[in-house]
Amino acid sequence: MQAPKDQFDQRYVRQLGVPGWGAEGQRRLAASHVFIAGVGGLGCAASVHLAAAGVGKLTVCDADRVELSNLNRQVLYTPQDIGHEKALVAVERLRALNPSIEIAPVVAEIDERTACDLVRGADVILDCLDNLLTRFALNRCSVATGIPMVYAAVSEFTGHVSFLHPPATPCLECFVSRTPPPVEPAIPGCTAGLVGALEAMEAIKFLTGIGENLAGRLLVIEGLEPRFDVVGIARDPGCPACGQPRR
Repeated sequence: MQAPKDQFDQRYVRQLGVPGWGAEGQRRLAASHVFIAGVGGLGCAASVHLAAAGVGKLTVCDADRVELSNLNRQVLYTPQDIGHEKALVAVERLRALNPSIEIAPVVAEIDERTACDLVRGADVILDCLDNLLTRFALNRCSVATGIPMVYAAVSEFTGHVSFLHPPATPCLECFVSRTPPPVEPAIPGCTAGLVGALEAMEAIKFLTGIGENLAGRLLVIEGLEPRFDVVGIARDPGCPACGQPRR
């Protein structure tokens, strides 16, 4: 059910004043569809900010169930949710936050067979995953469909964020190794929350048309020092996902 216009304007009044945003930017958000791949630490933070900002449709996709070890960083869940499917619980919480937008849960594995069907119709994809093979399947789908993808990764107090839209930018496989980390990374909730919020910011900038995205650049956050760096990343002509096919 849509809120009356005066309530709509009041709800978003503190962001409508951002230069370049205004009513037109809000209309663009309301007409947009974001696919959130994974509702863990990154996905919980990103989805909260996108829902609160008024993105018209969110699709949240996750095949996992809530576990006790998730609760330090996955802020949409409580101890009472342990054992329940993350996508279903996340949608319930996000609908309570903003009942005026459409939020659809998808309980499914993302892989090379399913990725492109799952993201169909989205304007932008958020990679909130923690598994390399799944990331690469989503990346190949982004390359094939032309749907841009916001990439993020976290480990300890370190975070990475980039905006990928090949062929204008590199794809994920141009700069991320296929070698998985030797152990599952330790992740404080504050790191996941910060980086997930930055993913939402990248999506909002793209959808409203304001500011500059991290296209061709990688934001590197070193929280312990602390330091934020932006480094250039280039397309790999021999990339197996987006490079020129060999003759």
